[in-house]
Amino acid sequence: MSASKISIQGYSLRYADGMQALKNINLEIQPHAINVLFGPAGGGKSSLLRSINRLIDLADADRVEGKILFNGVNILDKETDVTWLRRKIGMVFSRPIPLPKSIFDNVAFGLEMAGVKDAAAIRETVEQALKQAYLWEEVYDRLADPGISLSGGQQQRLCLARILALEPEVIMLDEPTSALDPVTTARIESFLEEIKEHVTVIIAPHNMSQSARVADHAAFFLQGELVEVGESSSLFLNPKEKRTQDYVEGRFG
Repeated sequence: MSASKISIQGYSLRYADGMQALKNINLEIQPHAINVLFGPAGGGKSSLLRSINRLIDLADADRVEGKILFNGVNILDKETDVTWLRRKIGMVFSRPIPLPKSIFDNVAFGLEMAGVKDAAAIRETVEQALKQAYLWEEVYDRLADPGISLSGGQQQRLCLARILALEPEVIMLDEPTSALDPVTTARIESFLEEIKEHVTVIIAPHNMSQSARVADHAAFFLQGELVEVGESSSLFLNPKEKRTQDYVEGRFG
């Protein structure tokens, strides 16, 4: 197994209301693979994703312990450039958050903020990102329309295109297809399979069937604990932990 892209070491997170969101998590995120975090709601999956690109800075975190290493660097250090980090580790949320800009500018915004000034290069990158997100054919003739004029599913793909335009090393997706139709969901899943050759993918799907379909490596979370981790071929078919087996077989969740 190759060296991990992200190494989570003894990581715990408690919010100011006293809720222990994560408890001593030790997890290696494998490069060039689809890493799935799965489990029932409230298990800590979203909290971990938000920790990896420092969105917990915006939350009411009371206590953080442990390390999260990205390419060997502890991103929890106060000296970490969070803007740089979020370009390297992009995140797509379950609810799309388009910018109050045009469709084109929603995708171009990150490039411009990163200092790209070549208008032709920006146009080319925007088109490519929209194609990768399976949105280009639906918007190519109305790129000046507001991003919020799109449907919920289209807005989700617009947010994905915005991330892809920056060519991140890691893409994290929190229930990214919950608002998409089955055809578009299948396209996005196929796309994730394609891009894992050069991008590390971390996804918290909204259901078990998607978890089993897309995962190369999987980690089962329950009530803030990492219960079991392993290759998907063995974890979903022959889990070692009873709690994992009960969840996979639908006994709770």
